[in-house]
Amino acid sequence: MNIKKIKKFPLVGVGVMILKEKKILLGKRRGSHGQGEYAFPGGHLEYMETIEECAKREVFEEVGIKIRNIRFQFVANVRTYKPKHYLHIGVIADYKSGKVQLKEPLKCESWNWYDLNNLPKPLFLMTKLGIEAYKTNKVYFEERYLKNLT
Repeated sequence: MNIKKIKKFPLVGVGVMILKEKKILLGKRRGSHGQGEYAFPGGHLEYMETIEECAKREVFEEVGIKIRNIRFQFVANVRTYKPKHYLHIGVIADYKSGKVQLKEPLKCESWNWYDLNNLPKPLFLMTKLGIEAYKTNKVYFEERYLKNLT
């Protein structure tokens, strides 16, 4: 019997916290891990793509808006949604232009702007981390810290 050894690698995810007039954009996830939870737009970093390019592409693909002033927010090693394993890079950006659209209805139920002091629940883990990073300036989240947020 010839059994091939399966190699598994963490994926790189990029989440984008978009600010507009003291509000953030959140969508209700569907069809994947974190289904029913509210999350920032984002997705997988593609081969040879910069983080900024990924953020712009994912936001436009999912929401149809343009962003500017993209900057690093935090990084986390996330194994909470096993068997999925992500190195998650959170970035923050400012809204630039466009009208919010639901461009991937199989992946997201709706998009809305929310006040940071009045957020919907439940929040996707990476969204919780982004908000925590925004409030505390923390840039790295260890596994034991993630368990306190879940």
